[in-house]
This record gives sequence, C-alpha cells and structure tokens, in this order.
Amino acid sequence: MSKNVLVIGGTRYIGKLLVQRLLRAGHGVTIATRGYAPDPFGDRIVRVRVDRRNETAMRNAFTHLGPFDIVYDQMCYNPLDAAIAVRTFAGKVGRYVMASTIDAYRALGHGHADPLRESDLAVEAQRIDTGYPWHDPCRATECYVAGKVQAEAYLVRDGALPLVTPRLAHVLGGPEDFTGRLAYYVELARTNGVLEYSNPDAVLSFMPLQGAADFLVWVGMQDFTGPVNAACDGALSAKSLYERVGAVLDTPVRMRRRVPPAEMGRLSPFDVPGAMVLDTARAQALGYRFGHCEDWIDDTIQLHDLAFV
Repeated sequence: MSKNVLVIGGTRYIGKLLVQRLLRAGHGVTIATRGYAPDPFGDRIVRVRVDRRNETAMRNAFTHLGPFDIVYDQMCYNPLDAAIAVRTFAGKVGRYVMASTIDAYRALGHGHADPLRESDLAVEAQRIDTGYPWHDPCRATECYVAGKVQAEAYLVRDGALPLVTPRLAHVLGGPEDFTGRLAYYVELARTNGVLEYSNPDAVLSFMPLQGAADFLVWVGMQDFTGPVNAACDGALSAKSLYERVGAVLDTPVRMRRRVPPAEMGRLSPFDVPGAMVLDTARAQALGYRFGHCEDWIDDTIQLHDLAFV
C-alpha cells in the first residue's frame, strides 16, 4: 500500500538513496531541505524549502501539509531539533523514524566485551540540556554524540511521536561519502603513508550505504517502536581495515602501533581505544537479515581507489 512519506534531508548520501527507494516502491514522497543542494527527482516529489532548525518556519511549512504516514528525520541532531519535531508533527504522523547512530553508545565508553544491545543505553535516564549551544558550527563535532543521545532522550520522554530510532553502524559508501573516512585510508595507502593505530582489537561495526538505505525503508514499513541496531557481521578495526585496503589495492601498507592509545579518531577516522560492536538480534528477530562486510567492503574500497586515480 502506498504511503505518504516525508523525508527531512533527502538530497545527499543516505537520504538521497532513501528517497530513490521509496519512489521505486510507489510511495508519495515529500522532501524538506534548505534548498541549497539539487536533487535528481524532478516532478516525482514534493519539495518543501525550510530551515530544519527554525521552529516557526517548520510549523508554518507543515501547517497545511500532511498528515504523513511516515516521517524520516535524517537531520535531528540534538534535543532542540527533537523539540521542534514534537511541536511540528505531534498528532500528524503515523510513524516517526529518527536516524540515530552507533556513536550514541559512546556515552557508555569503549572496550565492551559483548556486542551492544539497544537496552544497554538507557536514553530515558540521560540528562537533557536544551540550553547548550547545539547549533554553534564551531562545536559541531563535539556536539554530535551527546546531541544524538539527548535527541533520543527528549523524544522518548515526551512520548508524543510514535518513535523508532535506528542506530546505524558506521556507514561506508563510495566517493559520494562526504565524510571522507574510508577515502582517508585509501589515500594513505596510495601515498605509502604510515597508519598509526591504538588497539588492534578495537573493532567497530560497519554497513554499506545501500544497506543503510534499505534498512531505513524496511523500518518505516514496520510497526515496532523504540531503538533498533543495524550492522553487518564482520567488525573491523582501523588496523584490519587498512590491511584490507592494502589487499584490495594490491599495495603494501605500513603501520605503527601508538602506546598509550590516543583518543577516539585522533590517529585516523576509525581508530578507537576499545571495541564497539552492535548486537543486531532485535532486528533479526523482527525479520531483517544483514549481510557480512565480506559481501561489499572490497567493492567499496575499489570505488574509492578509482576516484583517487
């Protein structure tokens, strides 16, 4: 059955693929963005130009639009954004899907012996600070983890939206990946650079760009609520990822361990002090099946290599 779907942030990366898949499945799609980035969807979608962080603009924009069967909020980064979502969409949406992240579990620290379950992160117990300057561009990086956790916490405590929070593993795409994280390792290998790493056993969960979009579409069409982890099998550390890059590119790679370990991301994008792997038992019990990193990682590395050349 066709759904009336709103995607907040649908012009690049995961959001762009999400919209493509929704259209392919026959759903009616509206995208809400600031209108700065072009999109390839032509007259197949409805466009709303609005600043996601401006509550007055959001409420005015959606006064006469909707209700929506599903809202995918790809741009909810902190409790201020969450509060705007509540005041804009309460009573007007059948399902609110706030894209969250494996990084939310960083609130628990690193080095977990067992895969992380959704219940390990008690978001309802997290402190919410609506007075913090969340939208200060100079604090974007430091705000990301705390902001996602507090956004989840705000929405859970408020309870006005039928909430689902997919916690996605680190998403790796091709050259369109604006984060540049996988590109860092490919470029380092191609320039014969030395990777410094903290802990060879500090593995992380990953998933492909296409898999992230597929999972979000699936989540939107279900009826469960609450957090749900998403990740492929086959976690990788910064060291093992760099070794994989070297193998795919057929080039020797040089590495050097740094002791004591550096803080997260200081040595390279996926270098962390300890393991952080997602338990995907809930998603699997609900009927979703993830693949293995072996299924796609080599192709993704090769795409970056072609772009490098």
